Amino acid sequence: MDEETDMGEETGLAERWTIGEFSRITHLSIRTLRRYHEQELLVPAHVDPATGYRYYTPAQVRPALTIRRLRELDLPLADLRRFLDAESTGAGGTDHGAAQQIVAAHLRRLEDRLGRTQRAVQALRELLDPRAERAVSLEVLPPQRVLAVSVDVPPGADLSWYDAAMHDLDLAAGDRPVLPPGGRYEHDLFTEGHGSATVYLPAEVALPPGAPATVKPLQLPRRTAAVATHHGPHDDLDLTYGAVGSFIARRGLRSQDLVEEIYLVGPRDTDEPERWRTLVAWLVDPAPSAPGGGGRGSGPGHRYL
Repeated sequence: MDEETDMGEETGLAERWTIGEFSRITHLSIRTLRRYHEQELLVPAHVDPATGYRYYTPAQVRPALTIRRLRELDLPLADLRRFLDAESTGAGGTDHGAAQQIVAAHLRRLEDRLGRTQRAVQALRELLDPRAERAVSLEVLPPQRVLAVSVDVPPGADLSWYDAAMHDLDLAAGDRPVLPPGGRYEHDLFTEGHGSATVYLPAEVALPPGAPATVKPLQLPRRTAAVATHHGPHDDLDLTYGAVGSFIARRGLRSQDLVEEIYLVGPRDTDEPERWRTLVAWLVDPAPSAPGGGGRGSGPGHRYL
């Protein structure tokens, strides 16, 4: 018998429990409680200096169960300690608010991870369904005047280059209404992780005075493309690219070195990723069978963005 677990019953301590009693109350194993003590997450209210026996109080029940839940949710130990330190100051204070922010930030990370997992499951189900096929068509994109920022994206770059380009384009456009933004991207940007990118906003007017030096007027030519509209966030954008690339191969079309994307509906329009709509236009050499007209434009939506 572990004397530490039963000493409280022998002494009849009403407001102080042995580790065994506390374990039965909280459904946390004695081994877990000892580990919480060693990690300084839940220090017993009293440790007998002579015997080393641990004693707990009723006030420690809620913290013990809270620690258990947060560990089940994979809150890092460092964040958990910060949370417990802030909570120890008492509810209603500024430190209590800081504690809540720590948990809220972790819950947002969990929700984001859950969303990615759910989308990965949906994509896998689509891949395993031989009947699932994303719609792709061959279209001619009309000439278009745009304001553009061209960037040589270096290896290992994050998306700050895109954000900076859109910032400059927005400054140049001012308050004038514009069509959805787009981009022209070399395939090397995906295959090699670096390459040339041109981000643009459609604009029928001249470049205004005082516009950022990075913004230049650009005339997009008439071009032929295999086109598909991607629905939702970009986690499974590779499925849309796979469908477009397969379409090009089956048709025997000759791929050019550029893909265009248009963000028909994106983060600039809604904070609900499920409502995003991204037009993927993989440029190909003109073919006699390509339909005329079709002024759908081009736009961003590749995984890199």
